[in-house]
Amino acid sequence: MSHHVIEFDEECTSCKGTGIYVGLAERDGAAVVCWKCKGRGWVHTKIEYDDPVTKTVPKPSTGITTVFQATAGICVGSNEEAGLLVERDFGGMPYSNWYKGEPFPDKSEMRKFTCPAWWYQSVDYDKKPQWDECLGSASFSSCKYFKEKAKCWERWDKEFGDE
Repeated sequence: MSHHVIEFDEECTSCKGTGIYVGLAERDGAAVVCWKCKGRGWVHTKIEYDDPVTKTVPKPSTGITTVFQATAGICVGSNEEAGLLVERDFGGMPYSNWYKGEPFPDKSEMRKFTCPAWWYQSVDYDKKPQWDECLGSASFSSCKYFKEKAKCWERWDKEFGDE
């Protein structure tokens, strides 16, 4: 295993080399000094990395019990003793199975909390359903069918699932 260091100077990507930044709060000719380059217009970048130990399996992780394909913006975890949600409420799969390279099991999506469109927008956009019913909502949770998302999952299973 080898340790590598690459260093270089580059134009600041935040201000595009101008040293000043105009964002949402700056208007009508106003700007602020760029936070990233401190007004210089350029930054020094240093990248350090190690060669991977192996390219067949990732290094093992400790303290992880469950792996999810994504969170879709939902905080995951558990505290069964406090009566809070537990990992099995979120779907996913055991870390040991994931580490062995097993595929995510059927119905391991966060079905209690997301609809198929929400979930697959995060996980695999090609699998996101383009149903007419999904159009026109400002957010997934504001969809008029969201409270009945179990029916949407049933439809998704029939149209796209392995059933």
